[in-house]
Amino acid sequence: MVQEAIIPFGDLFQIAFGVEGVVPNNEAITSLGLSDFAVQTASIFALGMVCNILLARFSRLKYIFLTGHHALYMSCLIAILMSIAGMSGAQLIITGALLLGLVMAVFPALMQPTIRKVTGDDSLALGHFGSGCYWLSAQIGKLFGRDENTTTTEDIKFPQFLSFLRENTISIAIAMFICYVPVSLIATIQDAAAAAEIFEDQNWFLYSLIMSITFSAGIYIVLAGVRMLINEIVPAFKGISEKLVPNAKPALDCPIVFPFAPNAVLIGFFCSFLGGILGMIVLALMGNAGLAVAIILPGAVLHFFCGATAGVCGNATGGLKGCVVGSFVHGVVATFLAAGLYPVLGQMGFANTTFSDTDFTLVGIIFGNLIKVVNANTLSIIVVVLFLLPVLYNYTIGKKANAKAAD
Repeated sequence: MVQEAIIPFGDLFQIAFGVEGVVPNNEAITSLGLSDFAVQTASIFALGMVCNILLARFSRLKYIFLTGHHALYMSCLIAILMSIAGMSGAQLIITGALLLGLVMAVFPALMQPTIRKVTGDDSLALGHFGSGCYWLSAQIGKLFGRDENTTTTEDIKFPQFLSFLRENTISIAIAMFICYVPVSLIATIQDAAAAAEIFEDQNWFLYSLIMSITFSAGIYIVLAGVRMLINEIVPAFKGISEKLVPNAKPALDCPIVFPFAPNAVLIGFFCSFLGGILGMIVLALMGNAGLAVAIILPGAVLHFFCGATAGVCGNATGGLKGCVVGSFVHGVVATFLAAGLYPVLGQMGFANTTFSDTDFTLVGIIFGNLIKVVNANTLSIIVVVLFLLPVLYNYTIGKKANAKAAD
C-alpha cells in the first residue's frame, strides 16, 4: 500500500516540474538484470546466504541477513559486476557469493552501535542495504549531541486544538495530503492528459485525498507488521543462535526502526526528498556546464524508506536537529551515489534506471572502478582475502586480545 501511494507521487512530480532524467529503482534494474543473469543471480543468492552463515559462525560478524529481497537485488548487482570483470561460470558464482556473504555481515555490523541507540537493546540488527547513509546520518546527529535535555522528534508538542495530530496515522495522512495537493494541481495544469492517466479518471483533489489516506494506512500496516515480526522472529531465532551460530543476531528490514520514532519517519522522508531535489538541481547544473552526468530524479520509494530510516538514526544520536540534517544529507548523498553508479551499469547496456539504496551504489562504484584496473583472477583473489580477513582476525588478533583482557 505504501508503494501504491508513493510511486504516483513521484510520477506526478516529474510531470509537474517537467524534469526528465533517471529514476533510481532497485526493482526495475533487477528485473532488467535478471533477463540476462537469472542463473548467476539465483546461484549467488543461494550460495551467498551460506557464506553469510559461515562468516557469522567463524568470525565476530554475528549477523544473519534476513531481508531476502535486498539480498536478491545485491546478488543481481554482483552478477552484473562480475560479468563486466570478465568472469563466467563457477568463478563468477563463487566470487559473487563470497562478496555477497561479506556485505551481508559487514553492513549490519556497521549499523549495530546506532541500532542499539534506536532500540535500546542489542537483540536486533538492521539488514537493509542503505546502511552507508544511515551510518552517516547517525554521525551527523552526533555533531549536535543528545542528552536528557535534547529535543527529539517525539517531543514535538502540538497546540491543544491540534491534539488529534498526536495520532500518527492522522498526522501522516494530513502531511502527505499537503504534499500531494500542490503537486497534483501543478501536474494537471502542466500536462492534463498525462496527469489524467495517473488519476485514472478521478478528480485530482479526490485522488490526492485517497492516496494520502492509503499511504497512512500502509504505514500503519507496516508498523503493526513490524511489531508482530519482532515478537515472533526474535524467540524463533534463538534456536539458530544457540545451535548453528552462537550469539547471532537477526538482521531485519529497515521498517523495524519505524516504531521507535514514528515522527522521525515522516520528517526523515520529507527532508530526504528535499535533499534529493537539491541533488537533482546540482546534477542538472553540472550537465548544463558540459559535464557528462546522469540527472537523478527523486525516487519517492528511496526517500521514504531510506530517508525515514536515516531520520530515525539521526534522531537517535542528535535529536530533532540530527534527524533533519542527517536525512537531508542522506537525500543529497544518495542522489550523487546513484549518479556515480549509472555509468558502470551503462557498460552492460542498462539505461534509464539504476540502483537507489546507498550500499548498492557503494559496492557498484567501488568494484565497478576496481575492475578497470585488475583482471578477473586478481579480483577473485581480492574478494577471497576480504572474506577471510574477519575469520583470520577472530582466530589470531581477536583471541590474543581476549587473552590479555582475561589476564
